[in-house]
Amino acid sequence: MIFKCRNCGGNTVYSPEKHGMYCPFCDSEGSEERTDEHSESITVCPSCGGELKVEEHTSAMRCPSCDCYLIFNERVEGEYAPGFILPFQLGRETCKLSLRKKFGKYRFAPSDFLSEAKLDKIEGIYVPFWLFDYDTRWDFHAEGTKLRSWTSGNTAYTEASIYDVERDMDIAFRKIPVDASIKMPDSVMDQMEPYDYQQLEKFDPRYLSGFYAEKYNMPAQQVEERAKKKMTEDAERILSDTYSGQYSSVRVIKKELHLDNSSSDCGMLPVWRYLYQYGGQSYPFYINGQTGRIVGEAPISKKKVLAYSGTLWACLTLILIMIQMVGKMF
Repeated sequence: MIFKCRNCGGNTVYSPEKHGMYCPFCDSEGSEERTDEHSESITVCPSCGGELKVEEHTSAMRCPSCDCYLIFNERVEGEYAPGFILPFQLGRETCKLSLRKKFGKYRFAPSDFLSEAKLDKIEGIYVPFWLFDYDTRWDFHAEGTKLRSWTSGNTAYTEASIYDVERDMDIAFRKIPVDASIKMPDSVMDQMEPYDYQQLEKFDPRYLSGFYAEKYNMPAQQVEERAKKKMTEDAERILSDTYSGQYSSVRVIKKELHLDNSSSDCGMLPVWRYLYQYGGQSYPFYINGQTGRIVGEAPISKKKVLAYSGTLWACLTLILIMIQMVGKMF
């Protein structure tokens, strides 16, 4: 699947800045036409015949020979068809500015870390996520104690009041995200949250044009424990907020979280990725394609650290010499 411009035949892509399809060749907007061109093999570009290195779960990519963005029908339709997609809201240039703003003042970062040539390699990726819905109910019973202390004359008194603390709470959780990509580190994807799901749209392959994408790598059942862990932690916090701070102590008698209904759907969420190579190591940076949240740590240049240490030592030596000279004068 390729989206071509009906005006010039160029490859149209989705523009986060314009919030729509755009042809970078003739500057036209909304001129896309879907063409389902096919080649004998998935490893051959249907547009130019160039060789493609298609990974096992890739569903959209750029041809390295003609720079055309390809979408593989069989990996976005049928059993792999996502229900939702959250289109990119931030473009490449905006992400470059965000990286420079956050890391630009790092004294010991390598000189080319934020260079234009390096940052041009940033990639926009639609990551597959399972979005879980849960209807839950708390059945909670505890004994809360309130203490009141006072002094009368030389005698100190403490009064203890005992209360029944009961909660019968219904809590509905909607769209708890868990990534379904083997390549993406789970801890980093969790740090990409939160997303604003008000901008979720029904899946449309046009949003993939201009970006890389993966079909889901793992079924919902394989990753659901992570979703339940998030749900349980949030449910615990919501329950605790209803009584914490009201009693001197709380003794739990009964505490049961019931799961009444659950469902899941596959969605695609936007992530920018910048891979920086330095000193034989890879330093990945991930940016939420909707909110701009950045996850990653800047590398440290040993040469800059040594140069700074040498300069500092030279300054200290010079100061000591001057002190000695002043001492001799007096």
